[in-house]
This record gives sequence, structure tokens and C-alpha cells, in this order.
Amino acid sequence: MADPSLYLTYPSPLQGYEGLPPLSNDKSEDGKSYVNSQTGELSQAYNKFVDPIANDSRAGFDVHVYYFQSNPEQTKFAHALWERIRREFPELRIYRVWDRPIGPHPVAMFEVNLFTPSQFGAFVPWLLINRGPLSALVHPNTDDEEGDHSQRATWLGEKFPLDLNLFQAMKTRREIQ
Repeated sequence: MADPSLYLTYPSPLQGYEGLPPLSNDKSEDGKSYVNSQTGELSQAYNKFVDPIANDSRAGFDVHVYYFQSNPEQTKFAHALWERIRREFPELRIYRVWDRPIGPHPVAMFEVNLFTPSQFGAFVPWLLINRGPLSALVHPNTDDEEGDHSQRATWLGEKFPLDLNLFQAMKTRREIQ
């Protein structure tokens, strides 16, 4: 597995917020959290995925739900979950259930695409509660597939090692063409 720190750089999280007055140290009623100055506007991240996440037909996020294909209980649960997702979230793009490893994914899985922050906000918490014994990889779609599947990815449940060398090979093939 490639070390993402070798190729990813990180801009300051305060980029665009330089030179502002200090934040208040006042505490909220709960005595633990801080009072934040209200601007009267919500972050644009409520309406649109932040750059460089795709806001187009590629979908902003992919969710890969994994199951062990040799485990009959997990296989049955995965198929039932896939059906439930199709029924409860018909607006999402949902792919077939693969019965074997495919691409960088080491076990059987199915994929769900999320196109908006509201879909992400509804589906990911729902999946967190309803995924049962299965694990899920949640990753953004940018122009860096290897980074999307590694450094920018997050997991629900057990993390599986991905074959990230596949992305390097694909990148090399594109550069040769």
C-alpha cells in the first residue's frame, strides 16, 4: 500500500480566514462547547461539495459496502441491504452486487454514489446504523483516485487493505498514451 504522505500536500485549514479578529473563549450553556460568532450565512458546504470534490455526474462520493463472499450470512445480509437501499434511497445511483473482488477492492461489494451534501448527510448516518456486520469505504471523487481511496477515505466498520498499486498502473498507462 502506498504511503499517501509521499504525494499529498495539505493547505492551511485557515486559508481564506487570515487576519480575522480572535475567536471568543466564551462557553455555551452546556459549559463545555464554545460560543461561535454567527455570520447569518451557512457554509456553502451545505449546498455543494468543496473543491476538488466532484459536483457532476461522477458523484461527489462513492460508498463501497463490503462483504465476505464465502460467508453465507454476510452474503445474504449484503443482498438484503442492497435491496433496502434501492427501496429507501431510489434517487441514489446504486450498482450491482459483485460476488468477487473487483478493482482495488479485496472482497465482494456493491457501490452507491452520493451526488449532494444532503444525500451524504442522509445516507451515511443511515448506513452507519443499518450496515450490520458489513464494512463500508466512503471516499470522495476528485482527480486523484489513489488519494481518494486512501488518505481522503473513511471507513464504517473494519478497514480492508486496498490494492492501491492498481491506480499507479492506470496512471502510468494514461501517461504513455
